[in-house]
Amino acid sequence: MRSAASACINSATARTATARKHSLDSEGNVLPCRDLTLPSDSTCSPLSQDVAFAPRNKTWVLFFFSRLGFRTNCYPAGPTLFFDLQIIYYEIGIIICAVLGLLFIILMPLVGLIFCSCRCCNKCGGEMHQRQKKNGNFLRKYFAVSLLVICLLISIGIIYGFVANQHMRTHIGKTWKLSESNFKDLRTFLNTTPEQIDYIAEQYTTTKERVFSDLDNIKVLLGSRIYQQLKPKLIPMLDDAMAIGEELKTLRESLVQANLNLMDTKQSLTQLGHNLSDVRRGLEQTLSDSTCHADPVQTTCNDIRSSLGLVNVSINPDQLPSLEEHINNLTAVLRTNLTALAHQRALNSIGSNIETASQGFPIRDRLSYFSSYLKKAEDYIHRYLRVLEEYDLYRWLGCLVACCLLTLIATFYSLGLLCGTYGYDQSASPTGRGFISNTGGVFLMVGVGFSFFFCWLLMTLVVLSFVLGANMEKLVCEPYQSKKLFQVLDTPYLLKEDWKYYLSGMIFDNSDIQITFEQVYSDCKENKSIYATLKLEHAYNITDQVNITKYTGDIYSSFENMNISIKNVMKVDEEGRRNLRAFHSLELDKVDYAAIMAETAKPPTQVNLLTFADNLDAKASNLTPGNLKNSLRSHAETLRRIHDVQVVLLQRLLSAVYQCMQELQQKTTGLGVRMQNILFFVNDTQNFVTNLITAVVHEERRKYVTTILSYFEQYLQWVKHSVTEQIAACKPVATALDSVVNIFLCGYVIDPLNLFWFGIGKATVLLLPALIFAVKLAKYYRRMDSEDVYEDGKATWSHSD
Repeated sequence: MRSAASACINSATARTATARKHSLDSEGNVLPCRDLTLPSDSTCSPLSQDVAFAPRNKTWVLFFFSRLGFRTNCYPAGPTLFFDLQIIYYEIGIIICAVLGLLFIILMPLVGLIFCSCRCCNKCGGEMHQRQKKNGNFLRKYFAVSLLVICLLISIGIIYGFVANQHMRTHIGKTWKLSESNFKDLRTFLNTTPEQIDYIAEQYTTTKERVFSDLDNIKVLLGSRIYQQLKPKLIPMLDDAMAIGEELKTLRESLVQANLNLMDTKQSLTQLGHNLSDVRRGLEQTLSDSTCHADPVQTTCNDIRSSLGLVNVSINPDQLPSLEEHINNLTAVLRTNLTALAHQRALNSIGSNIETASQGFPIRDRLSYFSSYLKKAEDYIHRYLRVLEEYDLYRWLGCLVACCLLTLIATFYSLGLLCGTYGYDQSASPTGRGFISNTGGVFLMVGVGFSFFFCWLLMTLVVLSFVLGANMEKLVCEPYQSKKLFQVLDTPYLLKEDWKYYLSGMIFDNSDIQITFEQVYSDCKENKSIYATLKLEHAYNITDQVNITKYTGDIYSSFENMNISIKNVMKVDEEGRRNLRAFHSLELDKVDYAAIMAETAKPPTQVNLLTFADNLDAKASNLTPGNLKNSLRSHAETLRRIHDVQVVLLQRLLSAVYQCMQELQQKTTGLGVRMQNILFFVNDTQNFVTNLITAVVHEERRKYVTTILSYFEQYLQWVKHSVTEQIAACKPVATALDSVVNIFLCGYVIDPLNLFWFGIGKATVLLLPALIFAVKLAKYYRRMDSEDVYEDGKATWSHSD
C-alpha cells in the first residue's frame, strides 16, 4: 500500500537530493559546496552557529532539516535567507505538485465555464453538425479505445480510494484496543519491576539455605574435610538411626492397632462364651422335660445331651496378652529424636547488608514518576479517542462521497461507451442515428459536465491530503524507521536551551551524561534492562554495591567470633540415654508372637454352630409335635443368630490379630541389637569428636569461610547480572512507541491517506483527457441536426426535419 504513494512522493521530492549537494554564493547562485569560494562577508560554521543567528521560531525546524540529511555547515552570511532556502529546497517537489494542483483547481472551473459558454454559442464543437472525414471510423475507434483505457485507469484509482478510505476507517476503530493492549503491557512492566527487585533481595535466603543443604548436618560447622573424615564413621550410623526412628514410629502404630484388635477380640470371646453358656443351659432345661424319658425320644435327647460340651469357645482369652505396657514404653523411647542427633549452627547474621542493599535501589523512584505520567497519558488518550472516532466518521463520509462522485463520472463514461458502441450503425447517417447511440453520446456529455463541475473539488481534497500525507511520510514515518527522527531529538540544546542531553537532564538533572533517544529506543527494542538503558549507574552503582570485598570482613569476623562446640555435634542427654536403654529392656523381639498367632489361628468355637443347629433341626423333625420339638428348633435358631452376629465378626478380628502379630514379629526381629548399637555409637562418637577433632577446627573453619564466600560471590554476581540485564526489561516502552508512530500514525493514518490521494488524484487528473476524448467521441454517437451531402463533387449541408 505504501509503495505506490511513496513512489509519487519520492518523485515529487527528487529535486531535494540535488539541492542538498549545493550551497549559495553571496549573490544567491547555486554552487557545489566543495567548489565554493567564500566572499569576505561569508562564514562557514557548524550548525550550532547557525542556530545562534537563526530566528528563534525557526531554530527547531532548522535542526530538523539538517538532521534529515541537509548540509548546513557551508553557507554565506545571512542565516535567515539560508534557512528559508533550505526549507524551499526540501519542499520544492511537494510545492511544485501542490502548485500544479492549485492551478488545476483554479483553471478547471474557468475552462469549464468558457467551454460551456462556447458550446452554447455553437462554437467549440457545440454545433450539432458532423463533417464527413475519410478517417472518421478510425478516429471513432481510437477515441473509444482511449476513453475505455482511461476509464479503466480511473476505476483503479477509485478502487484505491475506496480501499484506503475503508482501511483507515477500520483501523481507526481498532485504536482503542491497540491502546488498551499497550497500556496493559506498560502497567505490567511498572507493576512487576518492584516485585523483581524484592525477589532478588529475598534470594539471599536461598543462598543461605544452600549453605545448609550443601554442608548437610555437621558439615555446616566443621567444613568439607572434617565431614569427609567423619563420613565413614557417622553417616552409616546416622542413616541407621534415622531409619530406626522411622521404624519405631511405624512399630508404635502397629502395636496400637494390634492392641486394639486384641482387646476387641477378648471382649468378643467373653461375650460369645456367655451367650453359648446361656444356650447350653437352655438346652439342658429342655432335655430335662418328661418327654425325654420315654422311648424312642430318650435316645435322641441323650445324643443331644452328650454333645452339649462342644457348644463353647475354643480360644482362651487369657492367652491373648495386652500390649499396653509395650506401647507406653515405646512412646517414652520415641521422645528421643533419633533423626536430629547432629545439630546445625545458623548463619543468619551473615549477609544482612546484602538483604538491605536493595532499599536504596533507584528504579523504584524512577518507576513512580513513569507511573504517574502513564496514568495521565492513558486518561488523555481515552478522552480523545472517542472524539477521534467521531471525527473520523465525518472524514470517512466525505471521502466516500468523493469516491462516489468519481464512480458516477466513470459510470457515465462507461454507459456512454456501452450504449454508443452497441447502438452505433455505420450505415446510418449522422442525422439518422438511433436512440441507443444518441443516448450513449448524451451519457458522455453528462460525464463531461460532471467532470467540470466536481473535478476542482476533488483536486482540492487531493492537494490537502497530498501535502499532509507526503510531509508526514517524509518527516515522520521514514525518519522514524531510519532513526533519524531520534537524531533530531538528540541534538544538544534543542529541546531545552540549558540541557545538552535532554533525557539525562530530565532523569538525573545532569545533562552532560550522554543518554540519547536513539540509544534508549534501540536498547528497549533489544529488551535490555532499564538500569543499563537509562545508565542508572550514575545514581546507584550496582558494581560497587555487589563488590564481595565489602562483605568479606564481616563474614570473617562472624566466623572468628563463632564459638564452635564440637562435643555437641552428637549430643544425647541422660534422659535420652535412659530411653534408649529402656527400649532395649522392652524386648519387643522376645514377645511370644508365635503363641498368639497359634491361638488366633483356631476357630472361635469348638463346633461349627451352623452344623450343630442343623443337627438339632434334623433331630427335632423326627419328634412328634409338642413343646420339646418347638424348643429344640428355637435353640437352633438362636445358635444360627449367634453365628451370624458374633462368630463371623470374631473370625475377622482373629484374622486381623494374626496379621498384626505376624507383622510385629517381622519388624521387631533384631531391633534390640540395632538399638544397642545406636547407644554405643552415640557414646563412641561423642568421645571421638571431643578428643580427636578439636585440633583441626581452626584450619577447617578458614576453608569453610572460603566455601561460604564462593556462594555469596555467585549470588552477588547473579544480582549484578539480573539488575543490569534482566530487571525492568523495557521492551514494552519501545513497543508502545512503535504502536503510536509506526502502527497508528503511519500504518493506520498516513499510509491509507497517501494511498487515498494517490488513487483519487490519479483518477481526477485522468478526468482531463477523459473529457476531451468524451467530447470528441460524442460527435460520433449523438444524433446531429445537419450533415454533409456531396452533390456534383461539392459538399452541402442537409438539415434533418
